[in-house]
Amino acid sequence: MASTANQRLSQVTSHLQSSEADIKRGRETLLTKNPDDVVVTCALRTPITKHRKGGFKDTAAADLLHGTLVHLLSRSGIDPSKINDIVVGNVLAPGGGATEFRAAALAAGIPASTAVHSLNRQCSSGLQACVDIANAIKTGMIDVGIGAGVESMTSQYGPAAVSDFSELLEGHEEAANCRVPMGQLSEDMAREYGVGRREQDEFAAVSFRKAEEAQKKGLFEEEIVPLEVKWTDPKTGEEKLVKVDRDDGVREGMTPEGLGKIKPAFADDGSIHAGNASQVSDGAAAVLLMRRSVAEELGQKIIGKFVQASVVGVKPLYMGIGPWKAIPVVLEKTGISKDEVDIYEINEAFASQCLWCTKELGLPMERVNPKGGAIAFGHPLGCTGARQVSTLLTELKRTGKKVGVTSMCVGTGMGMAAVWVAE
Repeated sequence: MASTANQRLSQVTSHLQSSEADIKRGRETLLTKNPDDVVVTCALRTPITKHRKGGFKDTAAADLLHGTLVHLLSRSGIDPSKINDIVVGNVLAPGGGATEFRAAALAAGIPASTAVHSLNRQCSSGLQACVDIANAIKTGMIDVGIGAGVESMTSQYGPAAVSDFSELLEGHEEAANCRVPMGQLSEDMAREYGVGRREQDEFAAVSFRKAEEAQKKGLFEEEIVPLEVKWTDPKTGEEKLVKVDRDDGVREGMTPEGLGKIKPAFADDGSIHAGNASQVSDGAAAVLLMRRSVAEELGQKIIGKFVQASVVGVKPLYMGIGPWKAIPVVLEKTGISKDEVDIYEINEAFASQCLWCTKELGLPMERVNPKGGAIAFGHPLGCTGARQVSTLLTELKRTGKKVGVTSMCVGTGMGMAAVWVAE
């Protein structure tokens, strides 16, 4: 009874902190454990596979989500009836995938009493799903939830993913810029900001090398859960049951010289191509979050905690600079400096923008994407934000480090970032 009263007192005190100035900050405060902390007890992902060619080319997004949830329930040991809400980030599915994702949760063993909804904040959808769950826990709306992300770019990627603009929107210059293809605007940004072809290719080669080494050493194995799926051989038409257990976009022996031979994709004299941009991919990820006091009551093993997040807007034509603007905001909210962060997971939408953001922020390259990034193994749009959480917490644990940041640029001109702590 006393324990419950103390927890309630802590919660009320937290709510009475009326301004950011009242909130204690700094790295040591981040590492302090409190009953009301939003903690992570499980974070995992499927392998990420090439669209139209890879292991998941014949698997629906909802089926990828289903498999991820099944593994999350199994690994965490959580009683499914304790889960109050599930939020799924997705970009391309018609209707946001809301109906099939609810069905996927039910088929995975989640009871009908657990709510499910989908959301779309472009490339940050998976992170936004986790943040929405964390904020619902912070306010007391729920105690336990899952933030997830999924994308089948094989089945839904292409021009049809963006609807036609009305005459009103096309007549507004800034609004019309929201429809400029990201490859084109990234090409223009690289030229304007002086990010050359050679340094983009060098950055991409390093991403491939880090991912290749991590894969060979088995460093992805803890975060990846294998799925058995049906796969049709494109040569024979034979349908097979295959086990997909590794990222299939990782290429061995990539060098700047080799990448330098690839034809530019968006302009004859351009610098961006298939080898220094994120791969178009299929995959899913999920993160189980709850209040620390609840995790302790349920006997859940805590692997990390959510601290804070930021979301910002930038001009649509400069969407690639999103992390550069979002990361300082979340660090300021958290009260730590960039040097107090051990690992940064920054989505590699394009080498040009990720490299520019990293350099402009003054981040040590060795702290950014230590196991490679989306250039090396792919960027399933709705999945990436949740995928980064599993990658980050696994690597923090392996290296004995504590504080990490996940971030990404967002289509139409936004950026998002979040601070996480490993335990």
